[in-house]
Amino acid sequence: MFGPLISKPGSSKNNKTGSWRTKVKPHFLKKDCIACKMCLLICPEGCIQGNEKNTYDCDLDYCKGCGLCAVICPKKDIEMVKEDK
Repeated sequence: MFGPLISKPGSSKNNKTGSWRTKVKPHFLKKDCIACKMCLLICPEGCIQGNEKNTYDCDLDYCKGCGLCAVICPKKDIEMVKEDK
């Protein structure tokens, strides 16, 4: 029988991909966060962590600077800022 081929998922956590980031990065203001987890759910790199209000942040070793977290935040508590490189 032939069917869809399933391979193992990628292992971006094994490779620090943050050096590929665009010239902007997310800055979590930690003022109005309601812990909705939307940023965590939309992040394609899975590099956002947090548990409660105003505790969310991202691991810049893996963040590519796509800005999806800032766009989806209902409280606008994440802003994209220029990289300091």
